[in-house]
Amino acid sequence: MISVRRVPEIWHRFDVTVRDLPLGLLIFAGSLIPSFHNHGTQLGGLPPRDFDALAIVAVALQCFPLAVRRRWPLVCLTLVSLGFAVDQLRGYHSFAGTAIAIALLSVGSHLERHRRATTLVCTVAYVPLAVALYRLGSGAEAPSEFVMYYLALALAWGMGSWLRSTRAVEADRRRRVAEDTRAAERARIARELHDVVTHHVTAMVVQAEAARYLTAAPERLDQALTAVTETGRRATTDLRHLLDLINPDHGTEATAPTVGRLRTLVEQTRRSGQPVEFTEEGTPAESTGSADLVAYRVVQEALTNALKYAHGSRTWVHVHHGEREITVEVSTDGSGSRAPASPGGSGRGLAGLRERVDVLGGDFSAGAGTGGGFVVRARIPAGSPS
Repeated sequence: MISVRRVPEIWHRFDVTVRDLPLGLLIFAGSLIPSFHNHGTQLGGLPPRDFDALAIVAVALQCFPLAVRRRWPLVCLTLVSLGFAVDQLRGYHSFAGTAIAIALLSVGSHLERHRRATTLVCTVAYVPLAVALYRLGSGAEAPSEFVMYYLALALAWGMGSWLRSTRAVEADRRRRVAEDTRAAERARIARELHDVVTHHVTAMVVQAEAARYLTAAPERLDQALTAVTETGRRATTDLRHLLDLINPDHGTEATAPTVGRLRTLVEQTRRSGQPVEFTEEGTPAESTGSADLVAYRVVQEALTNALKYAHGSRTWVHVHHGEREITVEVSTDGSGSRAPASPGGSGRGLAGLRERVDVLGGDFSAGAGTGGGFVVRARIPAGSPS
């Protein structure tokens, strides 16, 4: 059996013409009920007339075109207006006369082109109909009543136009939200790729360059090449993890790099020839949200820059875990030199770190130290959502 909750979903799968047809059928059926005869719209003072075959045709012209009111609104309005004119001129005054307001609302809401021309044509067509009804009638209705009915029809048109503009504004808002979301997602992916690729590639370049000078020391050469291999494997692992996160079919069971991997990161940097002193204080909170990942990225980018621009200089990494925040400080003494053949920087890494920390409501700074060298500091609130 079909679930009740799925009925709206199944209904919206039908063509719009099929979904609009029941409204026309309902008005058609109501117009044929004898007690509803001559109790519809009465424009002019024509005496009521009994229903005949032409009355059925007039009612059908007003009702069935409602099935195409959204697909072909102008065709719908033309046929409904023709049926309405016959209905009023013959004095049937059927319940189907209400369809003219629905047709006008649909034109105002769904007509995309020639809107001004259609408004002019409707106005011009209404005038002879009003004049004919006034002359054929008993004269009981004043011209002001025809004007009032015209204003009522104009109100229906105006409501449709308002609905159309509302939909357009909402569609534009959704488009802008989608564009902003895509841009933010692309920026996030770019930051992740930069952090992962730049760090590992920089380490591999530095290690491979150093291996060129170790041909006379086979043991040290073997250690250097082993370090390159291990770094490449870690880069592959991190890239696979990142691709898994980008994959929409990927679940949430995978975990991102955390502060617990900082020691491995520091050790890798040491094997690249960078003397690093690492201190970690405090106990990580049970739930840090994405703060631990951001802290990891801060240390990773700072060590990458140290390898690039201060290769061989003493580097200090200090991480403090507080109850509500994680503070990170990475500094160099500036005594080293640029690593041979190291990739050039674009400044994107530090800018990306600043964005990461700002999103979590923290503070980030990077600049020259008081005694030379370079210092990167970050205060990252813990417990922020990922």
